[in-house]
Amino acid sequence: MAEHKPTARTGRRVVLVTGVAGEWGARVASRLIDQPELHVIGLDASPPQAEIKGLDFIQADLHNPALGDLLKAEKPDTVVHLHFVEHTRPSEADFEANVMGTMKFLGAVAEAGVRKAVLKSSTMVYGAQPTNSLYLREDHPLHAPKTYGYLRDLVEIEAFCNGLMRQVPDLLLTVLRFAHIVGPKCSTPMTRFLREDDALTLLGFDPMMQVIHDQDVVGALVHAVLHDAPGVFNVAAEGAMPLWKLMGLAGKLPLPVLHPLAYASVSLLGPRYAPIDLDYLRYPCVGDLHKMRTELGFTPQYSSEETLREFASQNRLRRYIPESLTRQQEEERLRETIERRQRARAAADGATPAAAPATPRRARRTRSRQAA
Repeated sequence: MAEHKPTARTGRRVVLVTGVAGEWGARVASRLIDQPELHVIGLDASPPQAEIKGLDFIQADLHNPALGDLLKAEKPDTVVHLHFVEHTRPSEADFEANVMGTMKFLGAVAEAGVRKAVLKSSTMVYGAQPTNSLYLREDHPLHAPKTYGYLRDLVEIEAFCNGLMRQVPDLLLTVLRFAHIVGPKCSTPMTRFLREDDALTLLGFDPMMQVIHDQDVVGALVHAVLHDAPGVFNVAAEGAMPLWKLMGLAGKLPLPVLHPLAYASVSLLGPRYAPIDLDYLRYPCVGDLHKMRTELGFTPQYSSEETLREFASQNRLRRYIPESLTRQQEEERLRETIERRQRARAAADGATPAAAPATPRRARRTRSRQAA
């Protein structure tokens, strides 16, 4: 396998990150930019929502026919593929974006002679089944339910990656299967489940579960870029625990429901009724972490308990911030922006700016109470 080499153009190793307009792509790219030996290129169909200082951004869709030519021209040593649409209902449009887009992109990566590719997946691809062993190794068959679109797509992507590893042995391919991702600001199936007013559980079932802090997700992806470790790896925080304990640490009370009634409700109302497929609230799906420790060489910074306690603390804090106060702050911020822009225009024209119409404090408070 060829060693990674800096490009003649930049003198640094080139890393290309897809999906930089999304949360994970933006966060990973920002962390990689801190590495002085790397030149980071960001690729997405639209620009990042917030500016990423130091990012060499290229606006392009993964289905663009010239993508292969771009890879050959930029000569990245490593690509990190983080463009993924997380959807619950099966959708052909999202299947095209996720599965077909990944296939086309990795095909172009292989053809361009890129040395290494890193992908993000989930331990949920194993499926939650009553016959599962306590800890599932990476060679366990993938039996995720197809009722949830993003799980169906991940299984298809991993099947393609498995074939690609055999067909293109020179491509160093790393797939990280993350446990349930939890963080104070991120939006994942588990955080949406824990933020629901009524967190539905199945009466009589308390399966073992794993979580990982969102910062450790970013850390593991960056680690995989900086260190060569081909293959598939489960990645989770230390400390698997029963679902009810997980919910207690996250500050959530379970709402037990008879499982026939719960399944009937999801069948009638669709997957959006339950952020997590009910099978995962019924049966275990816990990944073995031996390869993560020994071959990948990665150690999460947060334990499961630390991750969940931090989430509970931040979630409580969010509840104590009145919505009316948030709206008032947004109104004042916009008025300050109006005044600042008026001053800037007036300074350019040499005139005295007219103040933006002010809203009396009493009136603002009245509206806030009414809105609340």
